[in-house]
Amino acid sequence: MSERKVLNKYYPPDFDPSKIPRMKLAKNRQYTVRLMAPFNMRCATCGEYIYKGKKFNARKEDVENEDYLGIRIYRFYIKCTRCLQEISFKTDPKNTDYEIEAGATRNFMALKLAEEQAKREEEEQKEEEANNPMKLLEYRTEQSRQEIERLEGLEELKELNRRQQAVDYEGMLQQYAPESADKRRAREEKEDDDFIKSIKFGGTSKVVAEEIIEEVEDSDEPPAKTSRIEIIPAKTVAKKNESWNRSIGVLKKPALANLVKSKKDVAPKKSSEGTKDNSDSANTTEASKASDAAVASKASENTTPAASGLTLLANYSGSDSDSQ
Repeated sequence: MSERKVLNKYYPPDFDPSKIPRMKLAKNRQYTVRLMAPFNMRCATCGEYIYKGKKFNARKEDVENEDYLGIRIYRFYIKCTRCLQEISFKTDPKNTDYEIEAGATRNFMALKLAEEQAKREEEEQKEEEANNPMKLLEYRTEQSRQEIERLEGLEELKELNRRQQAVDYEGMLQQYAPESADKRRAREEKEDDDFIKSIKFGGTSKVVAEEIIEEVEDSDEPPAKTSRIEIIPAKTVAKKNESWNRSIGVLKKPALANLVKSKKDVAPKKSSEGTKDNSDSANTTEASKASDAAVASKASENTTPAASGLTLLANYSGSDSDSQ
């Protein structure tokens, strides 16, 4: 099966292209082409705006007796979309642009006009310098002065850079950078040590409390007594008593001591005629009670309770028991 779209055709061996008849065409023949508007334009008849890139079916022809360095120049004809007025423009290979000829005016040519004006002024300046030597001298003097100013500015920048090189930027950044965890921990420990050393403990008042500890042994010997002295600051004791009184209340220990009597207090009276061992144990218990009473009296002196109904009741009951 042959291909539908072939690129090469078959030419027989006896093919002679000179025998093919040629059509006689006009020298300035026009072709219909599809193109887009190369620039923004406005119709001169109806004022319709034609934006750049709008598509048209245009007629193309060669411009007779015009070229640029052997490059052909073409002319295009389009029609206005509103009034069907014919608009013509041609190529401009010298400026790589298009040039409007008739039927419309070009819009937004400010940049192009500015470039043309600058180019024209430059050409005029060159022509004037070539014809006027004094003007050329003034121009060269101005150039030399500008060059000296640029060199002075460059020297100032170099001097500024030399000054900035002496600045320790790394030290400045480390000063404001966040410290690491190890450095922060070491700094806090140092601050704590300095604070502890700055505190003076000599001027504070202290309260001496005595605590008696009994050592119980299996032998028949009486238990030995050991005393331990604990130093408690007066401020600490006062704060503890105040917080205890605020939360629970004042304990009436001396008044309530007469209400309850332990069996140990009665036992020695009944067994007063006992053996020698019983008498020794009774003496030991009496000594311990005496020490407890001394400690309780000291505590009651530190905290002086106010009279209440419970205290009065305890005193009343104690007086009855004593009278009996």
